[in-house]
Amino acid sequence: MARRRTAALLAAILIAALAGAAPSAAGPPGGRARNVILFVGDGTGLPTVHAASILAYGRPQALYIHRMPFVGLSETSTASNWVTDSAAGMTAIVTGRKTHNGVVSQGPDAVRGKRDGTVLKTILEYAEEHGLATGVVTNSPAADATPAACYAHSNDRSKWGEIFLRILQPRFGDGVDVVIGRGRDRIFKETAALGVEDLPARFRKKGYLFRDRPVSLTNIPSGTRKLIALFEIPSPYEFDLAAAVDCALDILTQDPDGFFLMVESNNHLGDNRKSVENMVRFDRIIQRVADRFRGTPTLLIFTADHSYDLHFPKGTPIGDDIVPALKAAGHHNAEEVLVTAEGPGAERVRGFFPNTRLFHIMMSAFGWEED
Repeated sequence: MARRRTAALLAAILIAALAGAAPSAAGPPGGRARNVILFVGDGTGLPTVHAASILAYGRPQALYIHRMPFVGLSETSTASNWVTDSAAGMTAIVTGRKTHNGVVSQGPDAVRGKRDGTVLKTILEYAEEHGLATGVVTNSPAADATPAACYAHSNDRSKWGEIFLRILQPRFGDGVDVVIGRGRDRIFKETAALGVEDLPARFRKKGYLFRDRPVSLTNIPSGTRKLIALFEIPSPYEFDLAAAVDCALDILTQDPDGFFLMVESNNHLGDNRKSVENMVRFDRIIQRVADRFRGTPTLLIFTADHSYDLHFPKGTPIGDDIVPALKAAGHHNAEEVLVTAEGPGAERVRGFFPNTRLFHIMMSAFGWEED
């Protein structure tokens, strides 16, 4: 009798799980991933995710990321502060180590702006070492903290010139293959101050196609394997992130060994409507990418580097435009952030965990051991 009850209970649990699961972009969990795509919503806490769902669909839990089958909550403190910035937050995600605010993929022995710390090997560098294609796409400046933590190491996130030139001197493989983002003029200015007067020429010499106009992403020559695209666009809201992601994937998928791609959307812009609308756009990009890779061994992860003080005041009515009611204190905060995932290795995303675990989840999905 007890055995029959146990069998019935297990069957009920299985049926419930199958009924509630979203179809995975990459088939069933388990096994190894050939590709890993990490989606990072900068400043995208649970309140922003919730508001995006209501704004876009008029109800909670209607985004694509809400349907991804594996869910966890990531703790985001730094080595020395409860509240992280993007540099320390992204460093933890891509290296598995916590560091101090303002420090980019160096250890906690770094002193911001004064002393270098231990260089921390990133998941992108592991991918380069293993012969995979790699890419970084962002609607923020391409040398800003979140993308920089993938390919560079610096004791100060504000050193954009030094950071961007790291692409020309990779520690592993031939370096990041695709970089698309904003910040062209400041990057040019700071690299020129370091003695690199013609940055495009330096990259072309290293085998990169260089583009500095957004329209150029629609006219990439067939067979292009390495691309640097820097645009001078005033706001993340005006950046066509979907086109940039499509361009990057067209290049990276040419590598038969697989790829690692980080895609960032800045979703805390100082304008509540634009911030929430950016999250809606980001979710639709994630769904399009999931559809594109459905049935392939591709791990998709969505998370945030940190949360943000966005909230609904008490008494906000259901049914009205929610944006005018939203309040933002204008600060990062220390609350845990959402992680959702699907594909090989996604089953490791569950429960509560530190942000450093995301690095180990990606490494395990690829089947790699940490040095």
